[in-house]
Amino acid sequence: MNDSPGWATPGSSPSDGDRPGTPADQPGTDGGAQQPDRPAGDPKWSAEQPPPGQWSSPGAPEAPPAPPQPATGGWGQPQNAPYGAQNGPQYGYPGSPGQWGSPPAAKPGVIPLRPLGLGEILDGAVATMRTHWRSVLPITLVVATVVQVIGVFVQRYMLKDLILAPSEDVTAEQMFDSLGSTLGASAVNEFIQVLGTIVVTAMLTMIFSRAVLGQNSSVSAAWRDARPQLLRLAGLTLLMALGALAMGAVLVLPGILADNIGLIVLGFVVWLPLLLWLGIKFSLASPALMLEKSTVLKAFARSSKLVKGAWWRVFGITLLTGFIAGLLAAMIVLPFQWAGLLAFGGGMDALADGSAQTAWGTLILSAIGLIIAQTIVMPFQSGVTVLLYVDQRIRREGLDLELARAAGVENYG
Repeated sequence: MNDSPGWATPGSSPSDGDRPGTPADQPGTDGGAQQPDRPAGDPKWSAEQPPPGQWSSPGAPEAPPAPPQPATGGWGQPQNAPYGAQNGPQYGYPGSPGQWGSPPAAKPGVIPLRPLGLGEILDGAVATMRTHWRSVLPITLVVATVVQVIGVFVQRYMLKDLILAPSEDVTAEQMFDSLGSTLGASAVNEFIQVLGTIVVTAMLTMIFSRAVLGQNSSVSAAWRDARPQLLRLAGLTLLMALGALAMGAVLVLPGILADNIGLIVLGFVVWLPLLLWLGIKFSLASPALMLEKSTVLKAFARSSKLVKGAWWRVFGITLLTGFIAGLLAAMIVLPFQWAGLLAFGGGMDALADGSAQTAWGTLILSAIGLIIAQTIVMPFQSGVTVLLYVDQRIRREGLDLELARAAGVENYG
């Protein structure tokens, strides 16, 4: 184990479902009472010492025996006693008598080192953005700005002949040219967006991994840690996209070629749920690739192993994160888009004939809104994915022990 963002080699992790306990050779874990230190050979010391908490001063009267306790129910209350009665013994962890619950976990960074709840995952992502904004903000802001600037020029010059609706003056050839321009612009925008997302994901993964340990990370350090895995992350992203397209071609294309609506619908009915299932199954491949320094195929296998048995939980958290991110992005982007449309785009008439789509004012204001939205949304979504990966490894492999050692927490576990 080392203190790098990868924390621990997965090959040395315990099997699924087993959380490692305290090693038997550590002091205080032999199951017996720990004897106090005494000088060797001193005749004033007896060979057998009373257990802790039972010392009495010489000559003091012997304490009376404790009265017998009534039989208790399952929650530490006497049987047949009314709810809330304080006659029975009180249980709890040290330092909090009478309180139920597990001892508070160590928290060297943005999350406690134990299995996480939904609120803790979301809060950990937001806390990292707030605490380490000097590292997070420049990365997302620069990448979002580059992506949107390129997108403005692509839309301006590739969609200038866009035709939204057929008319008597528009030929079929013009309609096909307009459709081709739209698809081409969308493909270029999507490609640039994917490249930007890869860079952001790689660097933010390193920042979040150090935030878990309570360590700061600069932009240069995040780039230095992420750079060796960038090509593999690009390959992983490309492989996932090609796999989705291949499944769609196998399931939907036969119906299209046969011009059979029922077969097309059946293909989509099979393709979309399968795409969703595989997307969640491999949703942790990216942090596994970056933090474990693994290959693409091993990252897919690791994600599948970590998600196994927790698919619905990972799906629910991912879905909620996407909903929150989409709602937040819409709240930021829509005012800019409407302001650009009304002030520079010519209003609703320009929107209907398509001229508003390529007006400089509309494009620039929309790009500003998208830059702000992506600067906030991208680190939030990346952070939730990284913390989901950490949570699954804590639950399955006892990663909290390795994280505590890496963070310098003494006597953890």
